[in-house]
Amino acid sequence: MSRLNKSAPQNADAPDVSERRVRLALLARIETGVLEAARAEIAPDLPAYRMVKQPETGLAMVQARAGGTGTAFNFGEMSLTRCVVALDDGVLGVGYVAGRDRHKAELVALFDALAQSGQWRARLEHLLFAPARSHQATAQTARAAQVAATRVDFFTMVRGED
Repeated sequence: MSRLNKSAPQNADAPDVSERRVRLALLARIETGVLEAARAEIAPDLPAYRMVKQPETGLAMVQARAGGTGTAFNFGEMSLTRCVVALDDGVLGVGYVAGRDRHKAELVALFDALAQSGQWRARLEHLLFAPARSHQATAQTARAAQVAATRVDFFTMVRGED
């Protein structure tokens, strides 16, 4: 049973929905090579899993807002790949990634399923999630510094005449 559904019964070991959303967003931004390296590291202990829904690619409508705060409008479509896996104990994991990387969607779904278990969540936090958060924060700081370096402030000088 998927623990993404708020009405589904949750065990004490399962994280809340907002925590899972944040984790899924983080997983979707991690590069495929990093995910593959993490999988290789845990391979000896990896439980068996099966595909519930094979990776499939489609299109999703992207909405934007004028000025970041205005009325939403349809900006365009983007490629999106999704996958659903089930561990042998029945826990479902989902993976949605931008683009057409089917293997990455499978890895995201696998790590999502594993992270729903307290034992695996702690191990993945140390192995994958904490370093990814740190890397993304560093990249965001670097982008902000680059933007700040090219920032132009416009101002108007007022003449002293009436």
